[in-house]
Amino acid sequence: MSDTEKMNNDEEYDYELIDLEDEEGNTVTFEVFYRLEVDGSFYYALTPYSEDENNESDEDEIVFLKEMENNGEKYLDSIDNDEEYKRVGNAFFELFSQMFDYEENE
Repeated sequence: MSDTEKMNNDEEYDYELIDLEDEEGNTVTFEVFYRLEVDGSFYYALTPYSEDENNESDEDEIVFLKEMENNGEKYLDSIDNDEEYKRVGNAFFELFSQMFDYEENE
């Protein structure tokens, strides 16, 4: 699931791709942007992946999914609880704000 891609400045960029099946049964490829533990559970921030560098249609989209386990098999699932989703979203926003030195407009 890991690949290496040459970026425009010839630096190597390691990323992890995962294929997920949507509600209609279509396979969609996502890049794992970040994995974060919140309240003892692991959550993933994913962005849609496209090999077409000019495809900007989903570049700002981030999907949050929760790591689940069933019979020893791990999988990612949607976060159906609104309170949990808000808590996880806020934790990722705080992390991304620190990572990218983002200051919210006041």
